[in-house]
Amino acid sequence: MVVGKVYRMKLNMPVKSWTVVFLVLTVLPTGVSTVKDRKEDSVRTSRRQHAENGLDGNNTGMSIPGESQNSSTHECRDVMKQKPSKQCWFIKHTKDCEFSDGYISYLQGAFCSFPHNLFPLAVTLYAVWLLYLFVVLGIAASEFFCPNLAAISTSLKLTHNVAGVTFLAFGNGAPDVFSAVAAFADPRTAGLAIGALFGAGVFVTTVVAGSVALVKPFTVASRPFLRDVIFYMAAVFWTFLILYLREIKLGEALGYLGLYVLYVGTVIVSTLVYNRQKNQLQGPIQSSYTEPELPSDSEDATPSIFNGSIQDDESEYQPLLPFTESTCQIFINSINPIDSRKWRRKNWFWRAAKVVKVPLEVVLLLTVPVVDPDKDDHNWKRPLNCLHLLTGPLVCVLTFKSGQYGLLNIEGKFPVWALVLLIGVFLSAISFLTTSNQQPPRLHCAFSLLGFVVSAMWINTAATEVVSILRTFGVVFDLSNTVLGLTLLAWGNSIGDCFADITMARQGYPRMAMAACFGGIIFNMLFGVGLGCLFQIFNGTNVVKLEPDGLLVWVLAGALGLSLVLSFILVPAQCFHLGRSYGIFLLLFYLVFLLVALLIEFKVIELRGSP
Repeated sequence: MVVGKVYRMKLNMPVKSWTVVFLVLTVLPTGVSTVKDRKEDSVRTSRRQHAENGLDGNNTGMSIPGESQNSSTHECRDVMKQKPSKQCWFIKHTKDCEFSDGYISYLQGAFCSFPHNLFPLAVTLYAVWLLYLFVVLGIAASEFFCPNLAAISTSLKLTHNVAGVTFLAFGNGAPDVFSAVAAFADPRTAGLAIGALFGAGVFVTTVVAGSVALVKPFTVASRPFLRDVIFYMAAVFWTFLILYLREIKLGEALGYLGLYVLYVGTVIVSTLVYNRQKNQLQGPIQSSYTEPELPSDSEDATPSIFNGSIQDDESEYQPLLPFTESTCQIFINSINPIDSRKWRRKNWFWRAAKVVKVPLEVVLLLTVPVVDPDKDDHNWKRPLNCLHLLTGPLVCVLTFKSGQYGLLNIEGKFPVWALVLLIGVFLSAISFLTTSNQQPPRLHCAFSLLGFVVSAMWINTAATEVVSILRTFGVVFDLSNTVLGLTLLAWGNSIGDCFADITMARQGYPRMAMAACFGGIIFNMLFGVGLGCLFQIFNGTNVVKLEPDGLLVWVLAGALGLSLVLSFILVPAQCFHLGRSYGIFLLLFYLVFLLVALLIEFKVIELRGSP
């Protein structure tokens, strides 16, 4: 059509018009081809630069000008093979290096924010931050999460048995469970959760149990011990089968939770049967003389060291004359985590550790309410508890999913966190105007539920950051997620239980310490895997895929199963008496297992045909 118009106009055009048409028809195609050639030259230059850097745009999934972006086949740990000047670019453009959970991008911080000559400093700072996060987990769980769980248990009037295997187990295993849930949020870190749960199981059943036997040889309660070992073996076998199938569906995830419900039911029924037998045995002979109480097979008896308040010797320093504190004094004293009397008695190491923990404790005191049913006022601090109605919900909305939902805008104008803040101000004002400093309100027990939720969100936030740092260490040191889980994560989450159980044994409660060894890890295994996978299924993932890290994960599962089988055979063979020789055997077992695991990780031991 254009050519026809040109021919029709040809007879009426002057010479200059013919010249313009000729130039347009000759120069325009040349200009188009020139632009095309420049674009192709740009693509070729970009390819050449990628080739010089050791990267291929067709294989890495990184975008090259003029080409569509392909799927990434490079692993993030390949960054250490790149030139120092290209490592930051590699981290930003490799899909495997993307990790959306958490507030801090540790990989970009290490490789982009620090110069290459200061890279060891970045790793050192991350290690210190990891230790502090473990402190956060410990303080949030022991001083805020567990007391509120105990208050909820008291409000619901639960028996010691039910409370011990539900709320108390949840409180003690909160760091492990939340770490597992955070690790299962990404298939690339699922091996970290498996390694941590299996690693903690091996550590607790060998090192902790062996240390208890070394400190205080004793005769273990037979029926609770056999019950716990059998259920834990069932949980390990279930997980071993899941790893073999490499996937978890809704039925398997619910099976974990169902197995724990069965365990709780077994604990309740066995305790009822035991108490009935004891009453029948003592009933006929109580009229003649008092029968000494039978040695309890139940692990419920709670020693006095756990019944007291956190602040010791409080009754000694009560004022002789009645004294009423003002609202301002109540608030200042309630957010002060340092006891001056205890400060004077402690050594320099305790004081240094306390100084490090004070900022964290102040933040937790300002955001997490704690209800103590053992106190006369149930730990009611009117100005602080009214403030908790503002800060608690605000922390929840800003820590859930790393603040993704809290920073959203309602209809693009009003942020969610501002709405929560306004509601919190309203509730705080109503509570402050309708209560007094001396008398707790009737609904004060609701603060324990708020404290439970807020402390759980703090623990989940710290656990998410722990998983992110450990993944960064795996990239930097070229370590698998499994070995990181069975070492750093397992040790960090279990070291507190280790010291607590050894202290219990030294104070004359070795049975309770041994029961805590098995009862806690059963909860961690079943709820850690069950909840972690269940959350992913509810988020739209029909099947949770697992990628075992080669031979190491099978060695880990086999070592845990072997330790349980040996305990199941050797302990009854010794008439349920655990002596120092058995404790030494357990410690040696763990050392041999750890040595084999590290040799496999560093490719010193390789087996062909491994799963």
